[in-house]
Amino acid sequence: MTISRRQVLLIGGLGALGAGAASLPTGAVEAKSASRLSDSEMPRPFQTPFVQAPVLEPYATGTDPSDGLPVNYYRVTQKAATAQILPRLTTPILGYNGLFPGPTVSLDQGTKAVMRIRNQLPAQHALDGHGLSTSTHLHGSASLPQYDGYASDITHPGFYKDYYYPNFQQARTLWYHDHGVHFTALNAYSGLAAQYHIHDPLERQLLPQGRYDVALTISDAMFAASGALGYDDNSHSGLWGDVILVNGQPWPAMKVQKRVYRFRVLNASISRSLRPMLSTGDPLVVVGTDSGLVPIAQHVANYRHAGAERYEVLIDFRKYKTGQRIELRNLSNKNNVDYNYTNKIMAFEVTDEPVDTSDPTWNQLPTTLAGSEAMQLTSGQSVKTRRFRVKRNDTTNMWTINDDSWQDVIASGYKKVVADPAIDSVEIWEFENRSGGWFHPLHIHLVDFQIISRNGRAPFAYERGPKDVVYIGEDETVRLLMKFTPHKGVYMMHCHNLPHEDHDMMVQFRVGLAATDVDYNDPMTAAKAVWDNEKD
Repeated sequence: MTISRRQVLLIGGLGALGAGAASLPTGAVEAKSASRLSDSEMPRPFQTPFVQAPVLEPYATGTDPSDGLPVNYYRVTQKAATAQILPRLTTPILGYNGLFPGPTVSLDQGTKAVMRIRNQLPAQHALDGHGLSTSTHLHGSASLPQYDGYASDITHPGFYKDYYYPNFQQARTLWYHDHGVHFTALNAYSGLAAQYHIHDPLERQLLPQGRYDVALTISDAMFAASGALGYDDNSHSGLWGDVILVNGQPWPAMKVQKRVYRFRVLNASISRSLRPMLSTGDPLVVVGTDSGLVPIAQHVANYRHAGAERYEVLIDFRKYKTGQRIELRNLSNKNNVDYNYTNKIMAFEVTDEPVDTSDPTWNQLPTTLAGSEAMQLTSGQSVKTRRFRVKRNDTTNMWTINDDSWQDVIASGYKKVVADPAIDSVEIWEFENRSGGWFHPLHIHLVDFQIISRNGRAPFAYERGPKDVVYIGEDETVRLLMKFTPHKGVYMMHCHNLPHEDHDMMVQFRVGLAATDVDYNDPMTAAKAVWDNEKD
């Protein structure tokens, strides 16, 4: 595959890419590097201290007069900034409050949130000149359609939009990220991503909290010689960087006590999938999936982790020696492009800091956790089975679901849907991947679902929990069981390999409404952005 002049310009002066990065992968392709940094500027694993994103504090609190529930009010500004990712060079980014990743929101189940997202970005993106209009999606939230980050419901620079989040769901790890139409990949890659946590009493009782409840936002990147982010999506197939970032730092090292830690692992890479494992061979204990706690904890040697999936895992450091280093490694998966150090994620360095043994979670590896509505559904409740195929259209070279795309949705005046389930109905959706050597992380908005089979067999142990993203591997057919609740309206479904989503693997479904019904929650009209008169 040749590299066009446009691709070279998009990657900010990187020049010709290394041998695996410029070709379409058919297996696990390996190359030395993708970045054009000098050897002295290239970061090395485990040289950078681990940091967590700051927790965003509400600027005000109140009560919703309609139901008496508490409300937190947050203000987040999307803006251009610089980040210290590399040893000496600075990297221009786009960030929520100028941070990479953005600040974490943490609140209790039943506390509503109003997030004012202010677009104070430049008019155009520095890499390709596209207009920097955005749409913010709280991924994992059962939000009303007009607050769900509908791709074409964009906020232009100089405007803001207030997003209302109900937060009635059980404890889970969500994340918020840009979802602007056709430019989600580049905007999210540039830094517009952050975690969002909902707590509940059971989760607080069973799992570590505070400093032992650790958010890991993992992404990959490539860099120009100047330290700027490089970008090449291989003709909209995917981007695979040669530097693994955890909370915006390359391969960091974290000091840990001899106790049990909880890690909320978000793969925020726009294309790369991971297969995490510990260098000691000890198990990772999966206690949560995208949409909350698993019914039964799963001890796994490694697991397959696609973009946008969240897995909550416990790691038990009690038996390790002071000074011992344990690496979190990446075995990778088929159809990634791997480089010298992409087999590493981060390291843990065991200290002799005294452990507070009055905290019951310090040595607790729970077995039974929590039930959820999604995991209690049975196939016998399903009223309809729908079948979809994820593929690349050979004629248009666009990614589609069946033969549908977001271009079709736009052309229909945002009316075309691929499904129209009734409110509170239960359905089985089947997805077949025969796309010629690609995996697809498929995200369905609004609902939590249960994976009921993979190629006719049981799902993997680690994914036996409530989900909102499913890894559809090469030549796989997966069946999902879901209940369409609690809102009526239109919602998106798309591939979370974000270059696929942008070109143009995204469709919509309509819940509880006929095509002729008035949609009072129309995402294009019900809650429009407002001119921003605030001053920083």
